[in-house]
Amino acid sequence: MWRREWVTASAGQTQALARRIGRALRAGDVLLLSGGLGAGKTTFTQGLGEGLGVRPGIISPTFVLVRIHPNLATGSRPGGPDLVHVDAYRLGSAAELADLDLDSSLDDAVTVIEWGEGMAEELSESRLVITLDRAVGTAAPLTTADGTDDADDEELRTITAVAVGPHWVGRDLELLP
Repeated sequence: MWRREWVTASAGQTQALARRIGRALRAGDVLLLSGGLGAGKTTFTQGLGEGLGVRPGIISPTFVLVRIHPNLATGSRPGGPDLVHVDAYRLGSAAELADLDLDSSLDDAVTVIEWGEGMAEELSESRLVITLDRAVGTAAPLTTADGTDDADDEELRTITAVAVGPHWVGRDLELLP
């Protein structure tokens, strides 16, 4: 459908980009996050949560598999959707993912699945696939996704969003930084 790409140079910039994307998300949106270990998937999800206005304190659900972060009555989006954060790293199949009963909250929340590619496609015909690629040992660019030069640079990350399915038709402009 469409594809967008951004470059960030720090965890703070990655969260700022995700915060802007989170403000554009709606109940029923499904995001699949992929990237190697340490690529920034949970960091990205923390920014999404801030943009959605959910309760702070997002950490990786690696050992519990699913964490639900309720939307706050106050904040950036009071009354907005909850965030369902899934880590499928330890799951071996789509059947194991189905056992988590994610479809019970799918229409009412934003569902983010780390390591979900190859397992979560059956969950929804529409999804936003976000890939975080970390370029180890690189210098920060002069201008990054948020238009600034971050003095707290870590490593470059290329963040690519690919929309799949009818739910995302015409929504690419909503995600512009």
